[in-house]
Amino acid sequence: MFEGLFQPMHLLVIFAIALFVFGPKKLPELGKGIGEGIKALKEGLRDESKTAATTASVSDKTGEQVTKS
Repeated sequence: MFEGLFQPMHLLVIFAIALFVFGPKKLPELGKGIGEGIKALKEGLRDESKTAATTASVSDKTGEQVTKS
């Protein structure tokens, strides 16, 4: 279904359209913003998985399970 979706010619056309729409001065800023957004998303996912991994169940004196957060 998606075979050959991102061939070099397709990428050049997408780049040309982006250059036309945003202009040569805004394009680097747009790329930087997208890169920072992806980086923040990855860090958020990494932090969430660390939080879930460090949450542990602990038994109190009565033997009941207590969730430590």
